[in-house]
Amino acid sequence: MTKIDDVARLAGVSTATVSRALRGLPTVSAATRRRVLAAAEQLQYAVSPSASRLASGRTATVAVVVPRITRWFFGTVVEAVEETLNESGYDLLLYNLGGRERTRQRVLRAANLNKRVDAVMLVATPLRPAELAELTTLDLPGVTISSGSGVPGWPCVRIDDVAAARTATRHLLDLGHRRIAHISGDPDDELAFTAHLDRRRGYQDALRAAGVPLDPSLDIESKLTVDGGNLAATELLARGEPPTAIFAACDEMAMGAIRALRDAGLRVPQDVSVIGIDDHELSGVLGLSTIAQPAAEQGRLAARILLDPLGGRALSEPVRRIVPAPGDTGPAGPASGPVILPTRLVVRDSTAPPRPD
Repeated sequence: MTKIDDVARLAGVSTATVSRALRGLPTVSAATRRRVLAAAEQLQYAVSPSASRLASGRTATVAVVVPRITRWFFGTVVEAVEETLNESGYDLLLYNLGGRERTRQRVLRAANLNKRVDAVMLVATPLRPAELAELTTLDLPGVTISSGSGVPGWPCVRIDDVAAARTATRHLLDLGHRRIAHISGDPDDELAFTAHLDRRRGYQDALRAAGVPLDPSLDIESKLTVDGGNLAATELLARGEPPTAIFAACDEMAMGAIRALRDAGLRVPQDVSVIGIDDHELSGVLGLSTIAQPAAEQGRLAARILLDPLGGRALSEPVRRIVPAPGDTGPAGPASGPVILPTRLVVRDSTAPPRPD
């Protein structure tokens, strides 16, 4: 079996130079690199990935932490991250917390991550004070996706949740609705990261701007799932006069709300309009109006931001501003702060003007 020493002898250089040349480091001249590559090809020498990683002191691996991989948003983000990392020769080490406290305590520790990975990505993972203190001691690049999982010094890629919720509520107001309910995330739910708080604020901002009084009986919390939306809508209907429209904090909750309304003999949108946030892959099938967020693009951009300091495929240009297209919501964000991607209103069959009394 050909060894690196054989390549060095044939090329007339040291083994260290062979290693640097094959790894593409800039400290090797073009002529020497060509000589080394020719010798390696002639001897059919293949670099061992594990040996190359040991020599460089890197693992070529990025840790990605998600609360629960089975949810649409997290799965979509992780798939895009893995694809982007693989293009640059990096592997993804997935940590799926899954609501398991022991897993969480083991994963979100500097001792677990140091020397195991080259960088860390947190996807919508709110941190406790002790966890934040652990991660701030890491001497590794990091990035977060979605609000509520910030680490000082780490870039963040997200949407403007307040603006997205304001757009969803304003759509219902523009249709003529005034009795608009909101199904929000449960603060005790492990998946209820702070985005649901921003979405509630956007809902309330839109009502105030339209001169519609806030009605606490129309604001209800539940789990960010189909079942959670079903339970919340069922409770709303049991409280008395039903709303003419429902804004759900995510599409899965909106789907559950539609099921509850239909079980109660109400038609969507003739009796009650429903809108969500996400543009889940099933939203188009169900005709659900929504605020589409670029989940995959958030994953790709976050991965590119991590690869830049690692020497992977660098950004084609500095991330300065993400400019919304016409009609999109969400301001652009500078590279030094959150990078905010635009969202857009998608009107389908689940929203319509309220039925005349």
